[in-house]
Amino acid sequence: MERGAGPGTAARGERRRPESGPPGPPRRGPFRAPGGGRPTTPDARRTAGPVVARRRLAVLLVLVLVAGFCGWALYGSSWLRVQRVTVSGTRVLTADQVRRAAAVRPGTPLASVDTDGVAERLRRALPRIDSVDVVRSWPHGIGLKVVERSPALLIEKGGKFIEVDAKGVRFATVPVAVKGVPRLELATKAEPGTAASLRRFGPGRLVGAAVRVAGDLPDAVAREARVLKVRSYDSISVELARGRVVVWGSDERGAEKAATLTALMKAAPRARHFDVSVPTAPAVAGS
Repeated sequence: MERGAGPGTAARGERRRPESGPPGPPRRGPFRAPGGGRPTTPDARRTAGPVVARRRLAVLLVLVLVAGFCGWALYGSSWLRVQRVTVSGTRVLTADQVRRAAAVRPGTPLASVDTDGVAERLRRALPRIDSVDVVRSWPHGIGLKVVERSPALLIEKGGKFIEVDAKGVRFATVPVAVKGVPRLELATKAEPGTAASLRRFGPGRLVGAAVRVAGDLPDAVAREARVLKVRSYDSISVELARGRVVVWGSDERGAEKAATLTALMKAAPRARHFDVSVPTAPAVAGS
């Protein structure tokens, strides 16, 4: 008995036969973000844009609010305003003098205080001030740290004394001579042999030379210095206590002259006249 051809074989053959007609569009899987992130769909991508924009807008709004609050706190509120001005470092000046010259008004926003302007105002109003540091002391203070000038020489004029510092600056006039500061006697045009030096160098330069000589004196000699006499640029002498005199010459080679003078005074402690104008050939007399 022949076995009839069953439909199975034909059907299986037909199922294996490819379908005719044009190929369909390729199937697309879900979009996967770079780096293996969570897959997103086109709809998700379309909705992500507005979310990011809203987040950025929110961050920008917060930054604007914070900046506005900081500006109001610094300049508009009563929280950070000047309530006190402290002064330190004064020796001759008083704290009240410095505060008045600084002219920092109470209630001024601390952030708006021009510290450089305050320092310049102080130096202009009070020449005794050599330098000043103006600092903000949050939340309510301004600090003025003052360094006063120290007199290196005194110039007597009209019964008063002009103080001159180590830079040659004439910064104050006082009624009484400061103890321990030598007096400067500057030659005048009427004195013989001094007119030419004054024309060439001028009083200001001669005062500067005297200041440098005063700064170069050995400490032991400086403590006994009473008068510095300047007849010309290269003729400067120092009168000491007990009538002793040092002929210094010009203000050049100051360190060498100081060392020579120290050695001379040790070798001839009773001498009354020391000449170090030429430090390599010094001389003493009156011992």
